[in-house]
Amino acid sequence: MSEFFLSMEHISKSFPGVRALDDAMLQARPGEVHALVGENGAGKSTLMKILTGALAKDAGVIRLNGSEVLISDPAGALALGISMIHQELNLIPYLDVGQNIFLGREPLRSGGRIDWNALYAHTQAQLDLMQIDLDSHATVGHLSIAQQQMVEIAKALSRQARLIAMDEPTSSLTERETARLFDLIRSLKSQGVTIIYISHRLEEIFDIADTVTVLRDGKWVGTYPVREVTSADLVQKMVGREVEDLFKKEAAARQNIVLQAKNVSSAGFLHDISFDLYRGEILGLAGLVGSGRTTLARTLFGAEAIERGEIWIEGKRVRIDSPQDAIRCGIGLVPEDRKEQSLFLNMAVADNITMSALPKLSTAGLIDFRRLRRVAREYVDTLDIRTPSLTQRIRNLSGGNQQKVAISRWLTLNPHILIMDEPTRGIDVGAKAEIHALMSQLAKQGMGILMISSELPEILGVSDRILVMREGRIAAEFTREQATQEKIMLAATGTQH
Repeated sequence: MSEFFLSMEHISKSFPGVRALDDAMLQARPGEVHALVGENGAGKSTLMKILTGALAKDAGVIRLNGSEVLISDPAGALALGISMIHQELNLIPYLDVGQNIFLGREPLRSGGRIDWNALYAHTQAQLDLMQIDLDSHATVGHLSIAQQQMVEIAKALSRQARLIAMDEPTSSLTERETARLFDLIRSLKSQGVTIIYISHRLEEIFDIADTVTVLRDGKWVGTYPVREVTSADLVQKMVGREVEDLFKKEAAARQNIVLQAKNVSSAGFLHDISFDLYRGEILGLAGLVGSGRTTLARTLFGAEAIERGEIWIEGKRVRIDSPQDAIRCGIGLVPEDRKEQSLFLNMAVADNITMSALPKLSTAGLIDFRRLRRVAREYVDTLDIRTPSLTQRIRNLSGGNQQKVAISRWLTLNPHILIMDEPTRGIDVGAKAEIHALMSQLAKQGMGILMISSELPEILGVSDRILVMREGRIAAEFTREQATQEKIMLAATGTQH
């Protein structure tokens, strides 16, 4: 029997004009958590699509337990015990847990009718085996993202999955939910299940993985025991160059106050929020999920109602009752979910960049398309947005380039204040460094930036000052020099030394 449960050797795949995989490989042992890392566009998704039957390989061999297998479609992969849990979960929200887990393979009574008692009994048995505290009759749409992920895992195991690939499984999870997921992964590992773990969060790789494979530009760079590499090693192998500091930040020349919040409150969510934001600074906003950070961002942007309190811009009190009011006051908001809240995925890059500036690009109600393309090209060049053309659909760009487009749309309006909610979520290390450099450049030009982030290294590395929120209140404020991860977490959790 082979040492490896999975062996993908000399895998190649080309699309028109693009060689997505070039002699790539991935070998994972039984009962191993095997991390797969690389920048967006490195070939990770293509390799997983080939493994799960969503794409056909052009060349190469796939072996399970030493025997060559042909995987021609997703059903074939499932039959071989291979399941994939995607970043965007594939569950039907209006069906319950049991119906989702056994969708398309419901136990039947004689006569072909569904045996509902058996279905829910099997579901509950699977949940109990995984020590998941869920009701098999619960409607999936009413569950948290973490609970929905547990349903996906239960569905995979109910098919006797021997290999589960997980794509960015913690991108929408709290720290507590992530810890619960890791406990479950360790339990699966002890049962001999092989886990392929894809994540941009390198700290998770060192927490959960045994082995890591690096891809770059569709090629296999290497496979390493996690205990033998450092975060800096992985970054260098992923991007092909030394990255001395992912969080490069020039000291801000703090100017006058551009935004003041005075005792801002909203019913049940925010309580007497007061702070100043200066021109030329990046003000970090830390806190646990549910602490009120995003609610504060939406309130400042007019997407949530202010119950009481005041907002001052450039020394003048303003009333912001809608996003249109905020935009007129020079405020922009890059939301945390760019695909759902920021981008028009089926529209072109040029259209997404210029969407907010259409009134400025129109005369008598007619759009000047030549000028529109000129403006779009200017931002593509300035922000180094990597796209084959201005007409490329935005959904086909990498996460980092999508985020640059989302930022560029606001830059076309020349805002004085930019609120950025999780600006580097779900993008690779190289793109993160580029976004951080762009933020630093915008601050240097005099913009005031309010940055929300759940990643403490990012908060510490990019911010000039840091506010910590807890239960809808400002719990602490630190200068860049004062702040540490421990101090921020103590303030965020309300824990005393």
